[in-house]
Amino acid sequence: MARAKPVAKAPPAIAAWLVHAFTASGAVLALLALLAVEQQRWTLALAWLALSGVVDGVDGSLARWARVKERVPRIDGDTLDLVIDYLTYVFVPALFIWRAELVPAGLAPWLAAAILVSSLYVFARTDMKTDDGYFRGFPALWSVVAFYLFVLQPGATIGAAVVVLFVVMTFAPIHFAHPFRVRDYGVWLPAVAILWIVATCALLWPDWGAAVRFAISAVSVATAATLLAMGLLRSLRGR
Repeated sequence: MARAKPVAKAPPAIAAWLVHAFTASGAVLALLALLAVEQQRWTLALAWLALSGVVDGVDGSLARWARVKERVPRIDGDTLDLVIDYLTYVFVPALFIWRAELVPAGLAPWLAAAILVSSLYVFARTDMKTDDGYFRGFPALWSVVAFYLFVLQPGATIGAAVVVLFVVMTFAPIHFAHPFRVRDYGVWLPAVAILWIVATCALLWPDWGAAVRFAISAVSVATAATLLAMGLLRSLRGR
């Protein structure tokens, strides 16, 4: 007679609390990024935002391992995550775009307001994601927009056009691929996403030579375009 497989023991409650504390550290990283923006230390601000993105990318897996919903049921980790995501992906990047003069000065307050309000729509949606792991509309990744506007320096007028475009795309019936939840492309989607993360973070290093920086920029832009194309393909073909 086959023996029953033993049930895995849940981690202690302290582990769940530590995971929540790890998630909450994103608020501190948002504060550090905000201070860097006010000090006009642009690269440092982007570095803090990048680190907050790492925290956001890891804490979900840790939460599932620690069974936070089961061990600390009175703390809603989803709400905690949304509050911090709004700070790090929306509020601080909107101020960054304004203060770094990446858009025309006269339009900057209005564009920042458009970023903040349109992103509230994203965060309030109960159908933010499809069943197969895609975001509906632009998922308010304004830290990424701010990064490319700063690194590529296309000019304030083009910067304003880019901001308007992504605000409109927030409400558009298009899809954006979640790199670690969409299964349509097997290992290729997360592989492209990891390559994008590495190349993009590498651009924050200030001492690259011109040729190396151009090559890294090309990889970052190409992988970002690939990720966008994967989402648009889902919009065209449907489920």
